[in-house]
Amino acid sequence: MGLDVNTLFLVTIYVEAMLGLLLLFAWIQNAGIHAVAWWGCSHLLLAGSVVLFGMFGQVSDAISIDLANAILFTAFAVTWTGARVFDGRSPQPMYLVGGAVVWLLACRAPFFADSMEARVLLSSAIIAAYTWATAYEFWRGRSEPLVSRWPAIFMLFAHGALFLLRTPLSQILPWSPTNQVFDSVWLTVLSFEALLFTIAIAFILLAMAKERTELRHKTAALVDPLTGIANRRAFLEQAMALTKRQGNELRPASVLLADLDHFKSINDRFGHAVGDHVLQVFAETASAKLGPCDLIGRLGGEEFAIVLHDAGRDKGLAIAERIRLSFADAATEVDGRPVGGTVSMGMVVSDDGAVDVPTLLAQADEALYCAKERGRNRIEVASLELVLQRAQHALDKDAAAKELAVGQAAAASSAA
Repeated sequence: MGLDVNTLFLVTIYVEAMLGLLLLFAWIQNAGIHAVAWWGCSHLLLAGSVVLFGMFGQVSDAISIDLANAILFTAFAVTWTGARVFDGRSPQPMYLVGGAVVWLLACRAPFFADSMEARVLLSSAIIAAYTWATAYEFWRGRSEPLVSRWPAIFMLFAHGALFLLRTPLSQILPWSPTNQVFDSVWLTVLSFEALLFTIAIAFILLAMAKERTELRHKTAALVDPLTGIANRRAFLEQAMALTKRQGNELRPASVLLADLDHFKSINDRFGHAVGDHVLQVFAETASAKLGPCDLIGRLGGEEFAIVLHDAGRDKGLAIAERIRLSFADAATEVDGRPVGGTVSMGMVVSDDGAVDVPTLLAQADEALYCAKERGRNRIEVASLELVLQRAQHALDKDAAAKELAVGQAAAASSAA
Protein backbone atom coordinates (compact mmCIF):
# COMPACT_ATOMS: atom_id res chain seq x y z
CA MET A 1 0.00 0.00 0.00
CA GLY A 2 1.59 3.29 -1.07
CA LEU A 3 1.04 6.82 0.08
CA ASP A 4 1.75 9.94 -1.95
CA VAL A 5 3.89 12.14 0.27
CA ASN A 6 2.91 15.39 -1.45
CA THR A 7 -0.77 14.67 -0.91
CA LEU A 8 -0.10 13.84 2.73
CA PHE A 9 1.76 17.11 3.24
CA LEU A 10 -0.97 19.21 1.63
CA VAL A 11 -3.79 17.51 3.52
CA THR A 12 -1.91 17.83 6.81
CA ILE A 13 -1.20 21.52 6.27
CA TYR A 14 -4.83 22.32 5.44
CA VAL A 15 -6.18 20.25 8.32
CA GLU A 16 -3.79 21.71 10.90
CA ALA A 17 -4.42 25.28 9.75
CA MET A 18 -8.19 24.83 9.77
CA LEU A 19 -8.16 23.23 13.21
CA GLY A 20 -5.97 26.00 14.58
CA LEU A 21 -8.27 28.70 13.22
CA LEU A 22 -11.33 26.82 14.48
CA LEU A 23 -9.93 26.64 18.02
CA LEU A 24 -8.93 30.31 17.97
CA PHE A 25 -12.41 31.25 16.77
CA ALA A 26 -13.92 29.16 19.59
CA TRP A 27 -11.65 30.94 22.06
CA ILE A 28 -12.78 34.35 20.78
CA GLN A 29 -16.38 33.26 21.39
CA ASN A 30 -15.52 32.27 24.98
CA ALA A 31 -12.30 34.01 25.98
CA GLY A 32 -12.59 32.80 29.56
CA ILE A 33 -10.87 29.47 28.78
CA HIS A 34 -7.38 30.54 27.66
CA ALA A 35 -6.24 26.97 27.07
CA VAL A 36 -8.23 26.88 23.83
CA ALA A 37 -6.06 29.71 22.46
CA TRP A 38 -2.92 27.75 23.34
CA TRP A 39 -4.27 24.68 21.55
CA GLY A 40 -5.22 26.74 18.50
CA CYS A 41 -1.69 28.17 18.29
CA SER A 42 -0.31 24.65 18.63
CA HIS A 43 -2.13 23.50 15.50
CA LEU A 44 -0.97 26.56 13.56
CA LEU A 45 2.62 25.80 14.59
CA LEU A 46 2.14 22.22 13.43
CA ALA A 47 0.93 23.52 10.06
CA GLY A 48 4.01 25.75 9.84
CA SER A 49 6.37 22.89 10.63
CA VAL A 50 4.78 20.68 7.94
CA VAL A 51 5.18 23.51 5.41
CA LEU A 52 8.90 23.58 6.16
CA PHE A 53 9.13 19.78 5.96
CA GLY A 54 7.53 19.96 2.52
CA MET A 55 10.27 22.33 1.33
CA PHE A 56 12.89 19.58 1.72
CA GLY A 57 15.34 19.77 -1.17
CA GLN A 58 14.32 23.31 -2.08
CA VAL A 59 15.90 25.00 0.96
CA SER A 60 18.76 24.04 3.25
CA ASP A 61 18.42 21.16 5.71
CA ALA A 62 18.83 23.65 8.53
CA ILE A 63 15.40 25.05 7.61
CA SER A 64 13.51 22.04 6.23
CA ILE A 65 14.69 19.63 8.92
CA ASP A 66 16.30 21.34 11.90
CA LEU A 67 14.03 24.40 12.15
CA ALA A 68 10.95 22.40 11.09
CA ASN A 69 11.52 19.92 13.91
CA ALA A 70 12.16 22.72 16.40
CA ILE A 71 8.78 24.27 15.49
CA LEU A 72 7.16 20.83 15.67
CA PHE A 73 8.48 20.25 19.19
CA THR A 74 7.34 23.72 20.23
CA ALA A 75 3.84 22.90 18.93
CA PHE A 76 3.66 19.83 21.20
CA ALA A 77 5.04 21.93 24.06
CA VAL A 78 2.30 24.53 23.49
CA THR A 79 -0.33 21.76 23.68
CA TRP A 80 1.19 20.66 27.00
CA THR A 81 1.18 24.26 28.25
CA GLY A 82 -2.47 24.57 27.25
CA ALA A 83 -3.24 21.52 29.38
CA ARG A 84 -1.51 23.18 32.35
CA VAL A 85 -3.41 26.42 31.81
CA PHE A 86 -6.68 24.49 31.44
CA ASP A 87 -6.34 23.17 34.99
CA GLY A 88 -5.17 26.46 36.50
CA ARG A 89 -1.42 25.89 36.46
CA SER A 90 1.02 28.46 35.14
CA PRO A 91 3.07 28.06 31.93
CA GLN A 92 6.70 26.96 32.25
CA PRO A 93 8.69 29.01 29.68
CA MET A 94 11.88 26.97 30.16
CA TYR A 95 10.14 23.68 29.38
CA LEU A 96 8.04 25.33 26.68
CA VAL A 97 11.12 25.87 24.51
CA GLY A 98 13.24 23.13 26.10
CA GLY A 99 12.61 20.50 23.44
CA ALA A 100 13.40 22.87 20.57
CA VAL A 101 16.57 24.12 22.27
CA VAL A 102 17.82 20.59 22.94
CA TRP A 103 17.16 19.64 19.32
CA LEU A 104 18.91 22.70 17.84
CA LEU A 105 21.94 22.21 20.10
CA ALA A 106 22.16 18.52 19.16
CA CYS A 107 22.01 19.42 15.45
CA ARG A 108 25.27 21.33 15.85
CA ALA A 109 27.11 18.14 16.83
CA PRO A 110 28.64 16.45 13.74
CA PHE A 111 28.04 12.88 14.91
CA PHE A 112 24.35 13.68 15.53
CA ALA A 113 23.82 15.31 12.14
CA ASP A 114 25.26 12.24 10.39
CA SER A 115 23.25 9.68 12.40
CA MET A 116 19.72 9.11 11.17
CA GLU A 117 19.03 6.75 14.07
CA ALA A 118 20.07 9.34 16.67
CA ARG A 119 17.94 12.06 15.06
CA VAL A 120 14.84 9.86 14.92
CA LEU A 121 15.42 8.64 18.48
CA LEU A 122 15.75 12.16 19.90
CA SER A 123 12.82 13.60 17.95
CA SER A 124 10.55 10.69 18.92
CA ALA A 125 11.60 10.97 22.56
CA ILE A 126 10.87 14.71 22.69
CA ILE A 127 7.44 14.35 21.10
CA ALA A 128 6.51 11.36 23.28
CA ALA A 129 7.67 13.22 26.39
CA TYR A 130 5.51 16.27 25.63
CA THR A 131 2.54 14.09 24.67
CA TRP A 132 2.74 12.02 27.85
CA ALA A 133 3.27 15.18 29.90
CA THR A 134 0.02 16.54 28.41
CA ALA A 135 -1.79 13.32 29.33
CA TYR A 136 -0.37 13.60 32.86
CA GLU A 137 -1.60 17.19 33.23
CA PHE A 138 -5.12 16.09 32.36
CA TRP A 139 -4.79 13.15 34.74
CA ARG A 140 -3.82 15.51 37.58
CA GLY A 141 -7.09 17.39 37.12
CA ARG A 142 -9.25 14.25 37.06
CA SER A 143 -11.19 15.35 40.17
CA GLU A 144 -13.15 17.72 37.92
CA PRO A 145 -16.11 15.74 36.53
CA LEU A 146 -15.39 16.16 32.81
CA VAL A 147 -16.26 13.05 30.82
CA SER A 148 -14.23 14.15 27.79
CA ARG A 149 -11.06 14.31 29.91
CA TRP A 150 -10.70 10.51 29.87
CA PRO A 151 -10.61 9.91 26.10
CA ALA A 152 -8.12 12.78 25.86
CA ILE A 153 -5.84 11.07 28.39
CA PHE A 154 -6.10 7.73 26.60
CA MET A 155 -5.47 9.17 23.13
CA LEU A 156 -2.48 11.21 24.26
CA PHE A 157 -0.88 8.27 26.01
CA ALA A 158 -1.50 5.93 23.07
CA HIS A 159 -0.21 8.49 20.55
CA GLY A 160 2.99 8.97 22.53
CA ALA A 161 3.53 5.22 22.63
CA LEU A 162 2.89 4.82 18.89
CA PHE A 163 5.24 7.68 18.12
CA LEU A 164 8.08 5.73 19.68
CA LEU A 165 7.50 2.99 17.07
CA ARG A 166 9.21 5.26 14.57
CA THR A 167 12.52 4.59 16.32
CA PRO A 168 12.77 0.82 15.55
CA LEU A 169 11.17 1.33 12.14
CA SER A 170 13.80 3.93 11.21
CA GLN A 171 16.52 1.37 11.87
CA ILE A 172 14.85 -1.21 9.60
CA LEU A 173 13.81 1.02 6.71
CA PRO A 174 16.25 3.07 4.61
CA TRP A 175 15.99 6.85 4.72
CA SER A 176 14.96 8.54 1.52
CA PRO A 177 13.36 11.93 0.88
CA THR A 178 11.20 10.37 -1.85
CA ASN A 179 7.94 8.50 -1.69
CA GLN A 180 9.83 5.23 -1.18
CA VAL A 181 10.01 5.77 2.54
CA PHE A 182 6.21 5.59 2.65
CA ASP A 183 6.01 2.27 0.81
CA SER A 184 5.83 0.41 4.16
CA VAL A 185 2.37 -0.54 5.38
CA TRP A 186 3.36 0.29 8.96
CA LEU A 187 4.64 3.76 8.13
CA THR A 188 1.46 4.39 6.16
CA VAL A 189 -0.61 3.38 9.19
CA LEU A 190 1.48 5.54 11.51
CA SER A 191 1.23 8.53 9.18
CA PHE A 192 -2.53 8.26 8.97
CA GLU A 193 -2.71 7.74 12.74
CA ALA A 194 -0.86 11.01 13.30
CA LEU A 195 -3.28 12.87 11.01
CA LEU A 196 -6.37 11.29 12.53
CA PHE A 197 -5.01 11.90 16.03
CA THR A 198 -4.55 15.61 15.46
CA ILE A 199 -8.14 15.90 14.19
CA ALA A 200 -9.63 13.84 17.01
CA ILE A 201 -7.66 15.50 19.80
CA ALA A 202 -8.63 18.97 18.57
CA PHE A 203 -12.32 18.13 18.79
CA ILE A 204 -11.91 16.38 22.15
CA LEU A 205 -10.08 19.40 23.59
CA LEU A 206 -12.81 21.66 22.24
CA ALA A 207 -15.40 19.35 23.83
CA MET A 208 -13.57 19.60 27.15
CA ALA A 209 -13.70 23.39 27.03
CA LYS A 210 -17.41 23.32 26.15
CA GLU A 211 -18.14 20.77 28.88
CA ARG A 212 -16.34 22.91 31.46
CA THR A 213 -18.34 25.99 30.45
CA GLU A 214 -21.60 24.06 30.82
CA LEU A 215 -20.46 22.65 34.16
CA ARG A 216 -19.63 26.13 35.46
CA HIS A 217 -23.02 27.46 34.40
CA LYS A 218 -24.74 24.53 36.06
CA THR A 219 -22.66 24.96 39.21
CA ALA A 220 -23.39 28.68 39.31
CA ALA A 221 -27.11 27.90 39.21
CA LEU A 222 -26.95 25.33 42.02
CA VAL A 223 -24.18 26.48 44.36
CA ASP A 224 -24.29 29.39 46.76
CA PRO A 225 -21.38 31.57 45.58
CA LEU A 226 -20.51 32.84 49.07
CA THR A 227 -20.38 29.62 51.07
CA GLY A 228 -19.76 27.08 48.31
CA ILE A 229 -22.60 24.80 49.47
CA ALA A 230 -25.91 24.07 47.76
CA ASN A 231 -28.36 26.92 47.35
CA ARG A 232 -32.07 26.55 48.14
CA ARG A 233 -32.99 25.10 44.75
CA ALA A 234 -30.13 22.58 44.74
CA PHE A 235 -30.76 21.57 48.34
CA LEU A 236 -34.41 20.76 47.68
CA GLU A 237 -33.50 18.86 44.50
CA GLN A 238 -30.85 16.83 46.35
CA ALA A 239 -33.31 16.10 49.15
CA MET A 240 -35.87 14.87 46.62
CA ALA A 241 -33.21 12.66 45.01
CA LEU A 242 -32.31 11.29 48.46
CA THR A 243 -35.95 10.38 49.05
CA LYS A 244 -36.11 8.51 45.75
CA ARG A 245 -32.88 6.64 46.50
CA GLN A 246 -34.18 5.52 49.86
CA GLY A 247 -37.31 4.08 48.27
CA ASN A 248 -39.06 1.86 50.79
CA GLU A 249 -36.14 1.71 53.22
CA LEU A 250 -37.44 2.53 56.68
CA ARG A 251 -34.44 4.54 57.82
CA PRO A 252 -34.90 7.56 60.07
CA ALA A 253 -33.82 11.02 59.00
CA SER A 254 -33.40 14.28 60.87
CA VAL A 255 -33.92 17.69 59.34
CA LEU A 256 -32.26 20.73 60.91
CA LEU A 257 -33.08 24.36 60.30
CA ALA A 258 -30.29 26.64 61.55
CA ASP A 259 -30.32 30.39 61.94
CA LEU A 260 -27.30 32.45 63.03
CA ASP A 261 -28.06 34.47 66.16
CA HIS A 262 -28.02 38.29 66.04
CA PHE A 263 -26.63 38.23 62.49
CA LYS A 264 -27.95 41.70 61.65
CA SER A 265 -26.14 43.02 64.69
CA ILE A 266 -22.91 41.38 63.51
CA ASN A 267 -23.24 43.12 60.14
CA ASP A 268 -24.02 46.45 61.79
CA ARG A 269 -21.14 46.28 64.28
CA PHE A 270 -18.37 44.71 62.21
CA GLY A 271 -19.39 45.24 58.57
CA HIS A 272 -20.74 42.98 55.86
CA ALA A 273 -17.31 41.54 55.02
CA VAL A 274 -17.06 40.05 58.51
CA GLY A 275 -20.69 38.94 58.29
CA ASP A 276 -19.96 37.12 55.03
CA HIS A 277 -16.98 35.42 56.66
CA VAL A 278 -19.20 34.31 59.56
CA LEU A 279 -21.55 32.64 57.06
CA GLN A 280 -18.57 30.89 55.49
CA VAL A 281 -17.35 29.74 58.89
CA PHE A 282 -20.71 28.15 59.67
CA ALA A 283 -20.86 26.40 56.28
CA GLU A 284 -17.35 25.01 56.77
CA THR A 285 -17.80 23.88 60.38
CA ALA A 286 -21.21 22.33 59.71
CA SER A 287 -20.04 20.52 56.56
CA ALA A 288 -17.08 19.08 58.47
CA LYS A 289 -19.47 17.35 60.93
CA LEU A 290 -21.65 15.74 58.28
CA GLY A 291 -21.41 12.30 56.70
CA PRO A 292 -21.08 11.58 52.96
CA CYS A 293 -24.84 10.97 52.59
CA ASP A 294 -25.93 14.06 54.55
CA LEU A 295 -27.05 17.28 52.86
CA ILE A 296 -26.52 20.93 53.69
CA GLY A 297 -27.74 24.04 51.91
CA ARG A 298 -28.13 27.77 52.41
CA LEU A 299 -31.78 28.72 52.12
CA GLY A 300 -31.09 32.42 52.14
CA GLY A 301 -29.63 35.12 54.36
CA GLU A 302 -28.31 33.53 57.56
CA GLU A 303 -30.61 30.49 57.36
CA PHE A 304 -29.28 26.99 56.60
CA ALA A 305 -30.92 23.58 56.26
CA ILE A 306 -29.39 20.16 56.92
CA VAL A 307 -30.67 16.64 56.24
CA LEU A 308 -29.06 13.90 58.34
CA HIS A 309 -29.43 10.54 56.63
CA ASP A 310 -30.09 7.48 58.81
CA ALA A 311 -30.15 9.59 61.98
CA GLY A 312 -32.83 9.27 64.63
CA ARG A 313 -33.48 11.65 67.49
CA ASP A 314 -30.41 10.83 69.59
CA LYS A 315 -27.94 10.72 66.70
CA GLY A 316 -29.43 13.84 65.14
CA LEU A 317 -29.21 15.76 68.41
CA ALA A 318 -25.60 14.66 68.90
CA ILE A 319 -24.59 15.87 65.42
CA ALA A 320 -26.51 19.13 65.84
CA GLU A 321 -24.81 19.75 69.18
CA ARG A 322 -21.38 19.17 67.65
CA ILE A 323 -22.20 21.67 64.92
CA ARG A 324 -23.42 24.24 67.46
CA LEU A 325 -20.35 23.92 69.68
CA SER A 326 -17.90 23.90 66.75
CA PHE A 327 -19.40 27.03 65.26
CA ALA A 328 -19.46 28.84 68.62
CA ASP A 329 -15.77 28.03 69.02
CA ALA A 330 -14.81 28.98 65.45
CA ALA A 331 -16.85 32.19 65.47
CA THR A 332 -15.60 33.50 68.81
CA GLU A 333 -13.22 35.69 66.84
CA VAL A 334 -13.48 36.29 63.09
CA ASP A 335 -10.99 38.41 61.16
CA GLY A 336 -9.60 39.60 64.46
CA ARG A 337 -12.99 40.85 65.64
CA PRO A 338 -14.73 39.57 68.81
CA VAL A 339 -17.83 38.38 66.98
CA GLY A 340 -18.97 35.71 69.43
CA GLY A 341 -21.24 34.08 66.84
CA THR A 342 -23.76 31.43 67.87
CA VAL A 343 -26.49 29.47 66.12
CA SER A 344 -29.99 28.35 67.02
CA MET A 345 -31.48 25.21 65.49
CA GLY A 346 -34.81 23.54 65.12
CA MET A 347 -34.89 19.82 64.47
CA VAL A 348 -37.56 17.40 63.33
CA VAL A 349 -37.21 13.62 63.08
CA SER A 350 -38.82 11.35 60.51
CA ASP A 351 -38.76 7.79 61.83
CA ASP A 352 -40.69 6.16 58.98
CA GLY A 353 -38.20 7.03 56.23
CA ALA A 354 -40.58 9.46 54.51
CA VAL A 355 -38.36 12.51 53.92
CA ASP A 356 -40.84 15.15 52.78
CA VAL A 357 -38.33 17.97 53.22
CA PRO A 358 -40.65 20.99 52.65
CA THR A 359 -43.07 19.65 55.29
CA LEU A 360 -40.27 18.75 57.68
CA LEU A 361 -38.67 22.16 57.21
CA ALA A 362 -41.95 23.81 58.17
CA GLN A 363 -42.01 21.76 61.38
CA ALA A 364 -38.34 22.48 62.04
CA ASP A 365 -39.11 26.18 61.62
CA GLU A 366 -41.56 25.92 64.52
CA ALA A 367 -38.83 24.37 66.66
CA LEU A 368 -36.36 27.05 65.55
CA TYR A 369 -38.81 29.76 66.64
CA CYS A 370 -38.94 28.19 70.09
CA ALA A 371 -35.14 28.02 70.24
CA LYS A 372 -35.03 31.76 69.53
CA GLU A 373 -37.69 32.49 72.17
CA ARG A 374 -35.90 30.42 74.80
CA GLY A 375 -32.64 32.30 74.66
CA ARG A 376 -30.92 31.33 71.38
CA ASN A 377 -27.72 29.29 71.01
CA ARG A 378 -29.69 26.10 71.56
CA ILE A 379 -31.43 23.23 69.78
CA GLU A 380 -35.15 22.48 70.01
CA VAL A 381 -36.80 19.34 68.67
CA ALA A 382 -40.22 19.56 67.07
CA SER A 383 -42.82 17.51 68.94
CA LEU A 384 -46.56 17.43 69.55
CA GLU A 385 -46.05 19.22 72.86
CA LEU A 386 -44.07 21.92 71.12
CA VAL A 387 -46.77 22.36 68.49
CA LEU A 388 -49.45 22.71 71.20
CA GLN A 389 -47.32 25.24 73.08
CA ARG A 390 -46.84 27.29 69.91
CA ALA A 391 -50.56 27.14 69.13
CA GLN A 392 -51.43 28.25 72.67
CA HIS A 393 -48.86 31.03 72.46
CA ALA A 394 -50.41 32.23 69.20
CA LEU A 395 -53.90 32.20 70.72
CA ASP A 396 -52.70 34.15 73.76
CA LYS A 397 -50.99 36.65 71.52
CA ASP A 398 -54.14 37.13 69.43
CA ALA A 399 -56.27 37.53 72.55
CA ALA A 400 -53.87 40.14 73.95
CA ALA A 401 -53.91 42.02 70.65
CA LYS A 402 -57.73 42.05 70.57
CA GLU A 403 -57.91 43.20 74.20
CA LEU A 404 -55.48 46.02 73.42
CA ALA A 405 -57.49 47.03 70.38
CA VAL A 406 -60.73 47.11 72.40
CA GLY A 407 -59.06 49.20 75.10
CA GLN A 408 -57.72 51.70 72.56
CA ALA A 409 -61.16 51.98 70.91
CA ALA A 410 -62.82 52.60 74.29
CA ALA A 411 -60.27 55.26 75.16
CA ALA A 412 -60.77 56.96 71.84
CA SER A 413 -64.56 56.91 72.33
CA SER A 414 -64.26 58.44 75.81
CA ALA A 415 -61.98 61.18 74.54
CA ALA A 416 -64.48 62.04 71.81
